[in-house]
Amino acid sequence: MAINWRWSGSSESSSSSSSTKLLLFMLPLLIVAVIISVLGPNSPSNLVDIAKKPFSAVTAVESPPLVVVAVNSGHGGKQEEAVKAISETPFNHSSTPSLPIQAVESFIPTNNNTEEILNVSSKTLPIVASMNESYNPIETPRRQRKFSILDRTEKGLLQARVAIREARNRSQLQDIDYVPIGPMYHNAKAFHRSYLEMEKQFKVYVYEEGEHPVFHNGPCKNIYSIEGNFIHGIEMNEQFRTRDPEKAHVYFLPFSVAMMVQFVYVRDSHDFGPIRKTVIDYVNLVAGRYPYWNRSLGADHFMLSCHDWGPEASKSVPNLGKKSIRVLCNANTSEGFKPMKDVSLPEINLLTGTIDGYLGGPSASKRPVLAFFAGGLHGPIRPILLEHWEDKDEDMQVHKYLPKGVSYYTMLRKSKFCLCPSGYEVASPRVVEAIYTGCVPVLISDHYVPPFSDVLNWKAFSVEVPVKDIPRLKEILLSISPRQYIRMQRRVGQIRRHFEVHSPPKRFDVFHMILHSVWLRRLNFRVHDDL
Repeated sequence: MAINWRWSGSSESSSSSSSTKLLLFMLPLLIVAVIISVLGPNSPSNLVDIAKKPFSAVTAVESPPLVVVAVNSGHGGKQEEAVKAISETPFNHSSTPSLPIQAVESFIPTNNNTEEILNVSSKTLPIVASMNESYNPIETPRRQRKFSILDRTEKGLLQARVAIREARNRSQLQDIDYVPIGPMYHNAKAFHRSYLEMEKQFKVYVYEEGEHPVFHNGPCKNIYSIEGNFIHGIEMNEQFRTRDPEKAHVYFLPFSVAMMVQFVYVRDSHDFGPIRKTVIDYVNLVAGRYPYWNRSLGADHFMLSCHDWGPEASKSVPNLGKKSIRVLCNANTSEGFKPMKDVSLPEINLLTGTIDGYLGGPSASKRPVLAFFAGGLHGPIRPILLEHWEDKDEDMQVHKYLPKGVSYYTMLRKSKFCLCPSGYEVASPRVVEAIYTGCVPVLISDHYVPPFSDVLNWKAFSVEVPVKDIPRLKEILLSISPRQYIRMQRRVGQIRRHFEVHSPPKRFDVFHMILHSVWLRRLNFRVHDDL
């Protein structure tokens, strides 16, 4: 391109000054011309795009979305189906789009996995080429990002997984309070190591929003007493509760369904709407105020309920029912309870608020009654039991109402086997009552997941009878040899500590076993924060 210019003035000084001005004027044009010749015909639009973005947006590696990965429990159980990717959620209040959830069939931790989890995956960035060269992107060097608090948290969980897996084949650890051992446990050594890892690092954040009586409160002196005992226990605990939500492994939603039924539900209205709205409003509140619900779609959150309506309350929020950890007495697999994700909670009827006077009973040789049950018509199973066995056999002390002057707890202590049929819901306080008094529990139910069955081998210290075999109940119990019964009865005494309620809580008691079950579920998936 030819450019003609007219010069004004004739002196050397004037010419020199004009040349300098001309050079300064043309220099930017020359630079632009060079850039255009290098970048090609599309360069104007590229420059516009770059100008519209901050510099970091052009040069930085884009962050992948958060991913929650569900993994195998390691017990060889049947794998759950892969969770489908979620495109939207009604409780995502952040400005970011909904995040996917991905499931995998197994997770075998190794020392190398730690680095793999924490490293940023390599990406490709475009390199500007000259006009005569084709566009060939090249890979940038692998970049190690700075570890976040969540990274360190997940690394600690990974190390715990490795330690638990390795404990299966190592010698039993020593413990000043209690060493789990025996067939009452699926794997006593793995459980013990898992429990110690929980004590070492597990942290729970309790949302402080909400007012009494529905929140931060619960019954402590009735059939739903475990709700109030746990809420009080975790809020007063200095070992597991953290005030820093960034350091938490799980987040507790401190509402009591039993208190909602008492204070929110309109009696005999058959309108579940007020309870549902209370749960929805609370999840909306914490999801809008904190980033943690949206970060995992509720997978690292848990609720606890012993009321029959606990499962129904959890369904008020789709992700609460489907993805959060639900700690429920009503652990019925036919109604959506998922043992890989949910926790079976023991139903404990504390009439006085303590276990004083409930514990203990005679040895096996001092129990003359074969089996005992007393209770009214409640649910579909008990009518069948009463029809076949009520007042029909001296060995089978089955009553709708106890004879006058006969003590319920005296009968528990005189009996070898205590019958625990489900009521309208699968859970029954008779299971824990039997364990407290040294009576071998007989679980008569369908679709029931017994408490802490991820750790406890219930077949070693209880009898499970399907409903269809109620007519054969005496035959089934008599088929258990005296030697076998003595072993079962002793094992009941050994595992009793896991169902005891203490204030303050004691190691390996029901409070710690509930926490341990939640801890196991948290070990079962990983939360990836935005990089």
